[in-house]
Amino acid sequence: MNDENKFEFTYKALTENERSTVESIKDQYRTKTKDEQAYERIIHLDRKIKNTAQAVALAVGVVGALIFGLGMSMVLAWDIYVWGIIVAILGTPFIALAPILNKLLLKKGKEKHGEEILSLSEELLNDK
Repeated sequence: MNDENKFEFTYKALTENERSTVESIKDQYRTKTKDEQAYERIIHLDRKIKNTAQAVALAVGVVGALIFGLGMSMVLAWDIYVWGIIVAILGTPFIALAPILNKLLLKKGKEKHGEEILSLSEELLNDK
């Protein structure tokens, strides 16, 4: 038999994971429709409002907890009772302020971006 007339063919199909990766990359490079842009804008604004409020409130709460913990450490570990109690009391309002600050920042964010979110959602929902 002559090797010159031999023909070989190899085919390998993409796995489901590889296919989804290729599709997601493809989606990044295609032009988005107006509805897709509006949907992404709504998601972005919603996350921005919620994440900003949560991050600020969390930071304030953590600072308060650290101050409170320092005061407790002063009392329990170093036997500095009066100053430890004072420092712990100074940390308590920060801890109590955190959830209030979260609600306040959520409210301000909704007031700031609410009209845009409502108009975009009406635009998307009325297209159906």
